[in-house]
Amino acid sequence: MSVHGLTLGDVLGEHRRGRPLGLAVVDADVRLTYPGLDERVNRLANALAADGVAPGERVLWLGRNSFRILELLLAAARLGAICCPANRRQSAGELTFVLDDLRPAVVVFEESEAAGQARARTVAKARWVAAGEEYEAYAAAGAPSEPAVTVDPGDPVLALYTAAFDGRPAAALLSHTALIAHTMTLLHVRRMEDGFTYLNSGPLFHVGTMMFCLAAFQLGGTNVFTPAYDPEEVCRLIEAERCTHAFLFGPMIDRLVEANAGGAHDLSSLRFASHSPAWDAMITVDDSPWGASKMGGYGQTEVGGMLTFLGLAPGGRGPAGRPSPLVHVRILDPAGTEVPPGETGEICARGATIFSGYWNRPERNAAKTAGGWHHTGDLGRREPDGTITFIGPGLRMIKSANENIYPAEVERALREHEAVADAAVIGVPDPAWGQSVKAIVVLKDGASLTPEQVVAHVRSRIASYKKPRHVEFADAIPKKGHTPDYDALDAAYGGGGHPGT
Repeated sequence: MSVHGLTLGDVLGEHRRGRPLGLAVVDADVRLTYPGLDERVNRLANALAADGVAPGERVLWLGRNSFRILELLLAAARLGAICCPANRRQSAGELTFVLDDLRPAVVVFEESEAAGQARARTVAKARWVAAGEEYEAYAAAGAPSEPAVTVDPGDPVLALYTAAFDGRPAAALLSHTALIAHTMTLLHVRRMEDGFTYLNSGPLFHVGTMMFCLAAFQLGGTNVFTPAYDPEEVCRLIEAERCTHAFLFGPMIDRLVEANAGGAHDLSSLRFASHSPAWDAMITVDDSPWGASKMGGYGQTEVGGMLTFLGLAPGGRGPAGRPSPLVHVRILDPAGTEVPPGETGEICARGATIFSGYWNRPERNAAKTAGGWHHTGDLGRREPDGTITFIGPGLRMIKSANENIYPAEVERALREHEAVADAAVIGVPDPAWGQSVKAIVVLKDGASLTPEQVVAHVRSRIASYKKPRHVEFADAIPKKGHTPDYDALDAAYGGGGHPGT
């Protein structure tokens, strides 16, 4: 074991010693100190090891938000294994793909129709443990001693599915080192202090929630969990637990303001970015670089969350700010040559926070790391003052609320309908969500479909939030080579509102 190594399991062990009274986790009736969390993690790790979870093996979570996600991640960290919290809102087909792709040794799940169907369909052989009483008995059976496993901090510990550019997602792998490095930058920019209490009100399969969950853990603060976003419950938890931060964005904040319009709950402990006069009056407006910049910057799952921070470039010309101190960013042309300031190219990076590649995607990984740089697939430019401007995805993407929706994935689902000859998907401006999905559908000769039938079909194949809100029928899809001509489709069918514009 190197004297320079530090894993997530090591961080937990230090908190057990250094914060014996510190509250680590709050989840409904569950309240765990760091020593209590440490013992549960050890027991769970030993139970997982007995089921064959060894270094490099995968553990999958299929369920809503829970403290058990953090517990599973830390148990995997103690074993050199990989934890993947997956999106339970996916269809049975999507969950089956995840199971067959990841091949987890153990699946911890909440009962749902989709999960049940995926379990019946998958070829993956795994031990399935139901969240709740079965999970508690399973974990309690493990020994309380820390597993005697030497873990390399450079090995992956967290997998998050993302990047469905070719119609299927891939699991981005993040190492102990990458997560700790990203967390330390976030601690600096957000100016987190002792007593930091984070409300996990967003999904933990999303890096935007997970990065702050890990920041609170790294600092020795408190993570508060709620199964799903409910405005009334979020208001209650902020007041009851004196939460200082939460996963929130525009429409979620608007619903909180409505829910607390009468001032029933004291939300003043929350330090958050300014949003509206009513919101600002309820909270403490965050004056840290993170809050003052309206949480601006550029990021993606593959860089641990944020690659650049507007808070590191107050008054800078580029709205994405400057890179984390632990990474290097270059704007490269297709040949891999850095372009001059003011010119557009691909945002590329390397450094401590960069991911370890995608699970089981060797060809894609080789392309993503060509020339010794992580190729983000996104376009940007370096401004004359050195700051970064994010232009938009190199491949078309739709941003609805805080969710990334890739046209290829929705188009694949559309084309699976027996009446559909061809289809394309664009994003159209949406005043509430930024963009919503519009499908342009070409029917086979003699076939007929209603827009409602198209939407229902897509909803049966992929997660509901990815379904089209609008459907138009056409005689043909304009093409650039073999791919849809999205610019022509935008012009013809009202597309726009794309990220970066």
